[in-house]
Amino acid sequence: MRIPWTEARQAARQAGKPLDVVELPLTQASGAVLAAPLRALAAVPSFDNSAMDGYAVAGRGPWIVVGRVRAGGVAGSLDDGQAVEIATGAPVPCGADAVLPVEHAEVAGALVLGDVVPGRHIRRVGESCPAGELLLPTGAVVTPAVLGLAASVGHDTLAVHRRPRVAAVMTGDEVVTAGVPGPGRVRDAIGPMLPGLVRAAGGEHLGTTHLTDYPGALIEALWEIDADVIVVGGATSVGPADHLHEALRVLRADVRVDGVACRPGHPQVLAVLPDGRCVVGLPGNPFAALAAGVTLLAPLLEALSGREVGPPWTVRLPAARAHAHDTRLVPVVVSGPVGVPVGHDQPGTLWGAALADGLAVVPPGFRDGVVEVVPVHSKTISVW
Repeated sequence: MRIPWTEARQAARQAGKPLDVVELPLTQASGAVLAAPLRALAAVPSFDNSAMDGYAVAGRGPWIVVGRVRAGGVAGSLDDGQAVEIATGAPVPCGADAVLPVEHAEVAGALVLGDVVPGRHIRRVGESCPAGELLLPTGAVVTPAVLGLAASVGHDTLAVHRRPRVAAVMTGDEVVTAGVPGPGRVRDAIGPMLPGLVRAAGGEHLGTTHLTDYPGALIEALWEIDADVIVVGGATSVGPADHLHEALRVLRADVRVDGVACRPGHPQVLAVLPDGRCVVGLPGNPFAALAAGVTLLAPLLEALSGREVGPPWTVRLPAARAHAHDTRLVPVVVSGPVGVPVGHDQPGTLWGAALADGLAVVPPGFRDGVVEVVPVHSKTISVW
Protein backbone atom coordinates (compact mmCIF):
# COMPACT_ATOMS: atom_id res chain seq x y z
CA MET A 1 0.00 0.00 0.00
CA ARG A 2 1.40 3.37 -1.01
CA ILE A 3 2.04 5.79 1.82
CA PRO A 4 2.32 9.61 1.59
CA TRP A 5 5.69 11.05 0.58
CA THR A 6 6.26 12.80 3.92
CA GLU A 7 5.52 9.57 5.82
CA ALA A 8 7.95 7.67 3.62
CA ARG A 9 10.73 10.15 4.35
CA GLN A 10 10.03 9.90 8.07
CA ALA A 11 10.02 6.09 7.94
CA ALA A 12 13.43 6.19 6.27
CA ARG A 13 14.85 8.42 8.99
CA GLN A 14 13.41 6.20 11.70
CA ALA A 15 14.90 3.06 10.13
CA GLY A 16 18.43 4.24 10.80
CA LYS A 17 20.26 5.11 14.01
CA PRO A 18 23.73 6.70 14.09
CA LEU A 19 26.39 4.06 13.55
CA ASP A 20 29.20 3.33 16.00
CA VAL A 21 31.80 5.95 16.88
CA VAL A 22 35.27 5.67 15.38
CA GLU A 23 38.41 7.76 15.74
CA LEU A 24 39.60 8.72 12.27
CA PRO A 25 42.70 10.60 11.15
CA LEU A 26 41.90 13.95 9.61
CA THR A 27 42.76 12.62 6.15
CA GLN A 28 39.88 10.11 6.39
CA ALA A 29 37.22 12.11 8.25
CA SER A 30 35.85 14.30 5.46
CA GLY A 31 32.06 14.01 5.18
CA ALA A 32 31.63 12.21 8.49
CA VAL A 33 29.70 13.64 11.43
CA LEU A 34 31.23 14.65 14.76
CA ALA A 35 30.30 12.26 17.56
CA ALA A 36 31.75 14.59 20.21
CA PRO A 37 32.15 18.36 20.47
CA LEU A 38 35.26 19.82 18.90
CA ARG A 39 37.34 21.77 21.42
CA ALA A 40 40.57 23.68 20.92
CA LEU A 41 43.56 21.75 22.26
CA ALA A 42 45.72 24.81 21.62
CA ALA A 43 45.12 28.54 21.44
CA VAL A 44 45.06 30.30 18.09
CA PRO A 45 47.46 31.91 17.73
CA SER A 46 49.55 29.91 20.17
CA PHE A 47 52.13 32.71 20.51
CA ASP A 48 52.23 36.44 19.89
CA ASN A 49 53.09 36.89 16.22
CA SER A 50 53.29 39.53 13.53
CA ALA A 51 50.34 40.19 11.25
CA MET A 52 52.55 42.05 8.74
CA ASP A 53 55.97 42.08 7.16
CA GLY A 54 57.81 45.01 8.74
CA TYR A 55 59.50 45.92 12.00
CA ALA A 56 58.62 44.97 15.57
CA VAL A 57 59.36 48.06 17.64
CA ALA A 58 59.65 48.91 21.33
CA GLY A 59 59.00 52.37 22.74
CA ARG A 60 59.12 55.53 20.66
CA GLY A 61 61.04 55.89 17.40
CA PRO A 62 63.30 56.24 15.71
CA TRP A 63 64.42 52.70 16.41
CA ILE A 64 67.74 50.97 16.02
CA VAL A 65 67.37 47.72 14.06
CA VAL A 66 69.12 45.04 16.12
CA GLY A 67 68.16 41.87 14.28
CA ARG A 68 65.74 39.90 12.14
CA VAL A 69 63.03 37.35 12.97
CA ARG A 70 61.50 34.96 10.47
CA ALA A 71 58.59 32.57 10.83
CA GLY A 72 59.72 29.65 12.95
CA GLY A 73 62.57 31.69 14.41
CA VAL A 74 63.43 32.74 17.97
CA ALA A 75 62.01 36.09 19.03
CA GLY A 76 64.25 37.25 21.88
CA SER A 77 63.44 40.58 23.51
CA LEU A 78 63.62 44.32 22.81
CA ASP A 79 64.48 47.36 24.87
CA ASP A 80 62.95 50.78 24.27
CA GLY A 81 64.22 52.32 21.06
CA GLN A 82 65.05 48.96 19.48
CA ALA A 83 63.45 47.13 16.54
CA VAL A 84 63.81 43.90 14.62
CA GLU A 85 62.90 43.22 11.04
CA ILE A 86 60.03 40.74 11.18
CA ALA A 87 58.08 38.52 8.77
CA THR A 88 54.37 37.80 8.82
CA GLY A 89 53.68 34.98 11.27
CA ALA A 90 57.02 35.30 13.04
CA PRO A 91 57.07 35.44 16.86
CA VAL A 92 57.07 38.96 18.28
CA PRO A 93 59.92 39.70 20.72
CA CYS A 94 59.13 40.40 24.34
CA GLY A 95 58.87 44.11 24.92
CA ALA A 96 57.60 44.91 21.43
CA ASP A 97 54.74 47.41 21.41
CA ALA A 98 53.65 47.20 17.77
CA VAL A 99 54.66 46.18 14.27
CA LEU A 100 55.46 48.89 11.76
CA PRO A 101 54.49 47.62 8.27
CA VAL A 102 57.36 47.71 5.80
CA GLU A 103 55.40 49.92 3.41
CA HIS A 104 55.03 52.55 6.16
CA ALA A 105 58.64 52.38 7.32
CA GLU A 106 61.46 54.76 6.44
CA VAL A 107 64.89 53.19 6.73
CA ALA A 108 68.02 55.26 7.22
CA GLY A 109 71.04 53.05 7.73
CA ALA A 110 70.57 51.17 11.00
CA LEU A 111 67.58 53.31 11.94
CA VAL A 112 63.92 52.87 11.06
CA LEU A 113 61.29 55.59 11.40
CA GLY A 114 57.51 55.67 11.14
CA ASP A 115 54.25 56.12 12.96
CA VAL A 116 52.78 53.25 14.94
CA VAL A 117 49.74 52.63 17.11
CA PRO A 118 50.49 50.60 20.28
CA GLY A 119 49.41 46.97 19.82
CA ARG A 120 48.80 47.34 16.07
CA HIS A 121 49.59 44.42 13.76
CA ILE A 122 50.40 42.02 16.59
CA ARG A 123 48.27 38.89 16.91
CA ARG A 124 48.11 38.00 20.59
CA VAL A 125 47.94 34.49 22.08
CA GLY A 126 44.36 33.16 21.92
CA GLU A 127 43.09 36.23 20.10
CA SER A 128 41.21 34.12 17.55
CA CYS A 129 40.50 31.15 19.80
CA PRO A 130 41.55 30.42 23.39
CA ALA A 131 42.63 26.93 24.41
CA GLY A 132 39.71 24.79 25.59
CA GLU A 133 37.11 26.75 23.59
CA LEU A 134 34.10 24.83 22.29
CA LEU A 135 34.29 25.26 18.52
CA LEU A 136 31.69 22.92 17.04
CA PRO A 137 28.91 20.81 18.57
CA THR A 138 28.24 17.11 18.21
CA GLY A 139 26.46 16.49 14.91
CA ALA A 140 28.47 18.93 12.80
CA VAL A 141 29.42 17.59 9.37
CA VAL A 142 33.17 17.43 8.80
CA THR A 143 33.78 19.77 5.88
CA PRO A 144 37.19 20.83 4.47
CA ALA A 145 37.03 23.91 6.70
CA VAL A 146 36.35 21.75 9.76
CA LEU A 147 39.40 19.62 8.95
CA GLY A 148 41.57 22.72 8.71
CA LEU A 149 40.12 24.12 11.93
CA ALA A 150 40.72 20.85 13.79
CA ALA A 151 44.32 20.74 12.63
CA SER A 152 44.92 24.38 13.59
CA VAL A 153 43.90 23.71 17.20
CA GLY A 154 46.00 20.58 17.60
CA HIS A 155 43.84 17.62 16.55
CA ASP A 156 45.27 14.69 14.59
CA THR A 157 42.08 12.62 14.73
CA LEU A 158 38.35 13.19 15.15
CA ALA A 159 35.67 11.12 16.89
CA VAL A 160 32.97 10.63 14.27
CA HIS A 161 30.12 8.30 13.45
CA ARG A 162 31.14 5.64 11.00
CA ARG A 163 29.89 6.42 7.51
CA PRO A 164 27.29 3.91 6.32
CA ARG A 165 28.69 1.53 3.70
CA VAL A 166 26.42 1.30 0.68
CA ALA A 167 26.49 -1.39 -2.00
CA ALA A 168 24.40 -1.22 -5.16
CA VAL A 169 22.79 -4.07 -7.08
CA MET A 170 21.47 -3.25 -10.54
CA THR A 171 19.08 -5.77 -12.10
CA GLY A 172 17.81 -6.31 -15.64
CA ASP A 173 18.72 -8.55 -18.56
CA GLU A 174 18.25 -5.54 -20.85
CA VAL A 175 20.75 -3.29 -19.03
CA VAL A 176 24.19 -2.55 -20.47
CA THR A 177 26.96 -0.66 -18.72
CA ALA A 178 28.95 0.84 -21.59
CA GLY A 179 28.53 2.29 -25.03
CA VAL A 180 25.42 2.95 -27.07
CA PRO A 181 22.69 0.40 -26.23
CA GLY A 182 21.52 -1.78 -29.07
CA PRO A 183 17.96 -2.80 -29.94
CA GLY A 184 16.03 -3.90 -26.88
CA ARG A 185 18.79 -2.72 -24.53
CA VAL A 186 19.05 0.29 -22.20
CA ARG A 187 22.10 1.95 -20.72
CA ASP A 188 22.43 1.82 -16.94
CA ALA A 189 21.91 5.41 -15.74
CA ILE A 190 21.20 4.57 -12.10
CA GLY A 191 24.56 2.99 -11.27
CA PRO A 192 26.61 6.06 -12.28
CA MET A 193 24.18 8.33 -10.41
CA LEU A 194 24.35 6.52 -7.07
CA PRO A 195 27.89 7.27 -5.82
CA GLY A 196 27.23 11.01 -5.79
CA LEU A 197 23.90 10.58 -4.02
CA VAL A 198 25.51 8.31 -1.45
CA ARG A 199 28.42 10.64 -0.72
CA ALA A 200 26.16 13.71 -0.50
CA ALA A 201 24.05 12.01 2.18
CA GLY A 202 27.07 10.93 4.23
CA GLY A 203 27.61 7.37 2.97
CA GLU A 204 30.51 5.44 1.48
CA HIS A 205 29.81 3.79 -1.86
CA LEU A 206 31.37 0.33 -2.05
CA GLY A 207 30.58 -0.46 -5.67
CA THR A 208 27.90 -1.79 -8.00
CA THR A 209 27.00 -5.37 -8.93
CA HIS A 210 24.92 -6.12 -12.03
CA LEU A 211 22.59 -9.12 -11.93
CA THR A 212 20.42 -10.87 -14.48
CA ASP A 213 16.68 -11.20 -13.89
CA TYR A 214 16.92 -14.43 -11.92
CA PRO A 215 15.26 -14.48 -8.47
CA GLY A 216 17.88 -16.69 -6.88
CA ALA A 217 20.65 -14.29 -7.87
CA LEU A 218 19.01 -11.41 -6.01
CA ILE A 219 18.33 -13.51 -2.92
CA GLU A 220 21.95 -14.63 -2.88
CA ALA A 221 23.24 -11.07 -3.32
CA LEU A 222 21.10 -9.71 -0.48
CA TRP A 223 22.23 -12.57 1.73
CA GLU A 224 25.95 -12.20 1.05
CA ILE A 225 26.70 -8.50 0.52
CA ASP A 226 28.53 -6.98 3.48
CA ALA A 227 27.16 -3.43 3.69
CA ASP A 228 25.00 -1.33 5.97
CA VAL A 229 22.67 -0.46 3.10
CA ILE A 230 22.02 -2.39 -0.11
CA VAL A 231 20.43 -0.40 -2.93
CA VAL A 232 18.56 -2.46 -5.52
CA GLY A 233 17.90 -0.78 -8.86
CA GLY A 234 14.86 -2.13 -10.69
CA ALA A 235 12.92 -5.22 -9.54
CA THR A 236 10.66 -3.14 -7.26
CA SER A 237 7.38 -3.43 -9.16
CA VAL A 238 5.16 -6.49 -9.71
CA GLY A 239 6.19 -7.60 -13.22
CA PRO A 240 7.58 -11.03 -14.07
CA ALA A 241 11.17 -9.76 -13.78
CA ASP A 242 10.62 -7.88 -10.50
CA HIS A 243 11.98 -10.18 -7.81
CA LEU A 244 12.73 -7.86 -4.89
CA HIS A 245 9.53 -8.53 -2.96
CA GLU A 246 10.01 -12.30 -3.20
CA ALA A 247 13.64 -11.99 -2.12
CA LEU A 248 12.67 -9.91 0.91
CA ARG A 249 9.99 -12.46 1.81
CA VAL A 250 12.44 -15.36 1.61
CA LEU A 251 14.96 -13.46 3.74
CA ARG A 252 12.26 -12.57 6.31
CA ALA A 253 12.86 -8.84 5.96
CA ASP A 254 10.81 -6.26 7.79
CA VAL A 255 9.31 -4.16 4.99
CA ARG A 256 8.85 -0.61 6.26
CA VAL A 257 7.80 1.07 2.99
CA ASP A 258 6.22 -0.69 0.03
CA GLY A 259 5.17 2.00 -2.42
CA VAL A 260 5.03 5.76 -2.03
CA ALA A 261 2.30 8.08 -3.26
CA CYS A 262 4.63 10.18 -5.38
CA ARG A 263 5.27 10.72 -9.07
CA PRO A 264 7.62 9.63 -10.40
CA GLY A 265 8.90 6.78 -8.29
CA HIS A 266 5.92 5.19 -6.57
CA PRO A 267 7.24 1.56 -6.68
CA GLN A 268 9.99 2.12 -4.10
CA VAL A 269 10.79 -0.11 -1.15
CA LEU A 270 12.50 0.17 2.23
CA ALA A 271 13.15 -2.97 4.28
CA VAL A 272 15.34 -4.09 7.17
CA LEU A 273 16.90 -7.55 7.09
CA PRO A 274 17.00 -9.65 10.27
CA ASP A 275 20.69 -8.81 10.83
CA GLY A 276 19.98 -5.04 10.69
CA ARG A 277 21.15 -4.32 7.14
CA CYS A 278 18.80 -2.06 5.22
CA VAL A 279 17.55 -2.54 1.68
CA VAL A 280 16.34 0.34 -0.48
CA GLY A 281 14.58 -0.59 -3.72
CA LEU A 282 14.62 1.97 -6.52
CA PRO A 283 12.43 1.85 -9.65
CA GLY A 284 14.17 1.05 -12.90
CA ASN A 285 13.41 4.34 -14.67
CA PRO A 286 16.25 6.82 -13.99
CA PHE A 287 14.26 9.86 -12.85
CA ALA A 288 11.96 7.63 -10.81
CA ALA A 289 15.08 6.14 -9.21
CA LEU A 290 16.36 9.61 -8.36
CA ALA A 291 12.99 10.47 -6.81
CA ALA A 292 13.18 7.32 -4.68
CA GLY A 293 16.77 8.14 -3.81
CA VAL A 294 15.86 11.50 -2.29
CA THR A 295 12.72 10.04 -0.68
CA LEU A 296 14.17 6.96 1.03
CA LEU A 297 17.91 6.56 0.50
CA ALA A 298 19.14 10.04 1.44
CA PRO A 299 17.15 10.30 4.72
CA LEU A 300 18.23 6.78 5.71
CA LEU A 301 21.91 7.56 5.14
CA GLU A 302 21.58 10.86 6.98
CA ALA A 303 20.20 9.02 10.00
CA LEU A 304 22.86 6.29 9.91
CA SER A 305 25.69 8.81 9.57
CA GLY A 306 24.39 10.93 12.45
CA ARG A 307 23.44 13.97 10.38
CA GLU A 308 20.82 16.18 11.92
CA VAL A 309 17.84 17.28 9.86
CA GLY A 310 18.02 21.00 9.18
CA PRO A 311 15.24 23.35 8.16
CA PRO A 312 13.81 22.60 4.73
CA TRP A 313 14.79 24.65 1.71
CA THR A 314 11.62 26.34 0.54
CA VAL A 315 10.66 28.44 -2.47
CA ARG A 316 7.53 29.98 -3.87
CA LEU A 317 6.15 27.97 -6.76
CA PRO A 318 3.71 30.19 -8.67
CA ALA A 319 2.16 27.31 -10.58
CA ALA A 320 2.79 23.61 -11.14
CA ARG A 321 0.81 20.68 -12.40
CA ALA A 322 -0.38 18.86 -9.30
CA HIS A 323 -1.80 15.36 -8.92
CA ALA A 324 -5.07 14.75 -7.14
CA HIS A 325 -3.67 12.12 -4.76
CA ASP A 326 0.10 11.86 -5.15
CA THR A 327 3.02 14.17 -4.38
CA ARG A 328 4.86 15.26 -7.53
CA LEU A 329 8.62 15.85 -7.55
CA VAL A 330 9.22 18.56 -10.12
CA PRO A 331 12.68 19.67 -11.34
CA VAL A 332 13.09 23.41 -10.78
CA VAL A 333 15.72 26.09 -11.06
CA VAL A 334 15.70 28.54 -8.17
CA SER A 335 15.87 32.27 -8.77
CA GLY A 336 15.83 34.10 -5.45
CA PRO A 337 12.72 32.98 -3.59
CA VAL A 338 11.02 31.48 -6.66
CA GLY A 339 11.22 28.02 -8.20
CA VAL A 340 10.72 27.66 -11.95
CA PRO A 341 9.93 24.21 -13.43
CA VAL A 342 12.37 23.21 -16.19
CA GLY A 343 10.31 20.45 -17.78
CA HIS A 344 11.82 17.24 -19.22
CA ASP A 345 10.50 15.37 -16.20
CA GLN A 346 9.35 12.04 -17.63
CA PRO A 347 10.30 9.05 -15.43
CA GLY A 348 12.72 7.66 -18.01
CA THR A 349 14.97 10.72 -18.39
CA LEU A 350 17.26 12.68 -16.07
CA TRP A 351 17.39 15.67 -18.42
CA GLY A 352 15.17 17.86 -16.24
CA ALA A 353 16.98 16.85 -13.05
CA ALA A 354 20.34 17.61 -14.67
CA LEU A 355 19.14 21.14 -15.50
CA ALA A 356 17.58 21.71 -12.08
CA ASP A 357 18.80 23.01 -8.74
CA GLY A 358 16.38 20.71 -6.95
CA LEU A 359 13.11 18.83 -6.96
CA ALA A 360 10.12 20.84 -5.81
CA VAL A 361 7.82 18.79 -3.58
CA VAL A 362 4.36 19.52 -4.98
CA PRO A 363 1.67 18.17 -2.65
CA PRO A 364 -1.61 16.70 -3.91
CA GLY A 365 -4.06 19.35 -5.05
CA PHE A 366 -1.45 22.13 -4.99
CA ARG A 367 -2.30 25.38 -6.79
CA ASP A 368 0.39 27.88 -5.84
CA GLY A 369 2.38 28.83 -2.75
CA VAL A 370 5.51 27.79 -0.85
CA VAL A 371 6.93 24.29 -1.29
CA GLU A 372 9.97 22.37 -0.12
CA VAL A 373 12.84 21.81 -2.56
CA VAL A 374 15.08 18.76 -2.28
CA PRO A 375 18.51 19.70 -3.67
CA VAL A 376 20.00 17.71 -6.55
CA HIS A 377 22.42 20.19 -8.15
CA SER A 378 26.13 19.81 -7.41
CA LYS A 379 26.17 23.35 -6.00
CA THR A 380 23.40 22.63 -3.51
CA ILE A 381 23.40 18.88 -2.84
CA SER A 382 25.77 19.28 0.13
CA VAL A 383 22.94 20.62 2.24
CA TRP A 384 21.50 17.12 2.44
